[in-house]
Amino acid sequence: MKRFTESEGEVAMSVYRVIDVIGTSSSSWEEAAAEAIATAGGSVRDIRVAEVTKHDIVVGDGGELVYRTKIQLSFKYESE
Repeated sequence: MKRFTESEGEVAMSVYRVIDVIGTSSSSWEEAAAEAIATAGGSVRDIRVAEVTKHDIVVGDGGELVYRTKIQLSFKYESE
């Protein structure tokens, strides 16, 4: 299958996969999101978009708060 560049009149097509990940933090939702992206980046290459889909807080038995951020990550499939 030949892919053309925009200068040749057609745009190359890409395929992306979306996965859900959840990050946690004792400080903030933002830190939880950053942790999720950083950790996923260790095994998933070419992450393109991270979309926050949910925030929640878990209250521990001692009253401690754990911030959780659920994120959908999209990354590009590599062509063979």
